[in-house]
Amino acid sequence: MTSLPKHRRAWEDLGRVDPFWAVLNDPARRHGQWDPVEFFATGEREIAALMKSADELGLPRHRAAALDFGCGVGRMARPLASHFESYTGVDISEPMLAQARDWNRECSRCRFILNTAGDLKAFDSASIDLIYSRFVLQHLPSRALVESYLRDFIRILKPGGLLVFQLPSRIGLLHRLQPRRRVYALLRALGVSERILLGPLKLTPMAMRAMPEPEVSRLVQSLGGRLVKAAHPSDLDQVYFVTR
Repeated sequence: MTSLPKHRRAWEDLGRVDPFWAVLNDPARRHGQWDPVEFFATGEREIAALMKSADELGLPRHRAAALDFGCGVGRMARPLASHFESYTGVDISEPMLAQARDWNRECSRCRFILNTAGDLKAFDSASIDLIYSRFVLQHLPSRALVESYLRDFIRILKPGGLLVFQLPSRIGLLHRLQPRRRVYALLRALGVSERILLGPLKLTPMAMRAMPEPEVSRLVQSLGGRLVKAAHPSDLDQVYFVTR
């Protein structure tokens, strides 16, 4: 996947300069304005809501292994580890993972893995009870990568397991054109520091993409998954619950 190295460099830039904002893009929290306590509290609330939905669905049937795809700085590591015997956070950015390990160094159930491939071949088939991915697939540089990871999500999910992922159904014109990302890429290629681009210039390397819900449903089914629930908090925050 030729676009993956550029994607990795973008998230390494973000991980070095403004990792909390890169995970939760509140404009008021840019330039290091996230309070760590408040930031990690959002992960506690998010996982509490996730596990409530999981209990209502009766999934996953077992709670041995949880995988957090695109874990960033480990915002949801400890909350997920409190519900499962083991937690694995996967990310493409080593600067993000370095912070995740630091912030969660007292969590004995947590481990963090760098994955720079366009798949999850490092994980055995039918080995994970819960796979969770939020605000991640929407930033991938191609639909082919989205499909590749979804294929492996379903492959490594145990029968009776639960896959939960978020992907917008549509995005606005500016998000499709992504002018700030294009300028960022040009200036970065010319050697401008990521700290200047993300700081004073307020540019971003983040890609944005969407997939209509009917297409997501057909894709999941074609890959051997079964869609059991789709939640629609907003167009930019559609959440899918899948089992096999």
